[in-house]
Amino acid sequence: MATKAQTYRTWSPKASEIQREWYVVDAEGQILGRLATQIATLLRGKHKPTFTPHVDNGDFVVVVNAEKIEVTGKKPEQKMYYSYSGYPGGLKETPYRILHQRHPDRILKIAVKGMLPKNRLGRQLLKKLHIYNGGRHPHAAQMPKTYVVKNVKNVK
Repeated sequence: MATKAQTYRTWSPKASEIQREWYVVDAEGQILGRLATQIATLLRGKHKPTFTPHVDNGDFVVVVNAEKIEVTGKKPEQKMYYSYSGYPGGLKETPYRILHQRHPDRILKIAVKGMLPKNRLGRQLLKKLHIYNGGRHPHAAQMPKTYVVKNVKNVK
């Protein structure tokens, strides 16, 4: 006689069974970290009932108006971004305000990257993120849906 463990098997989605959507997110007036968590959730596929941690079943995300993203508190003056070359004296510091002036799209990409897995899957998921500074994007052919961001303002 078969036991319960032998008759029921855990279902895992296969690559051919995954349905991917395209979403457009407007970053104007959004808080950096709160927006990044929602984008990471879409990229990872955690909003779907078929979520599996080791499978890429997330959606494509297009972010527009990345230069209009906001941060709270004293972060514009105090937040730093670091890169290290691996050599002695090779630590570079870039303040938030300088990075926001030069490459405002990289700020959001760094925030989302930190919320994804630190392995091959995370690098694959990050390729599905497309960030643009203006209000236009070249992905109209994919017929992206507008994603309404859950706007949770930070309480002082």
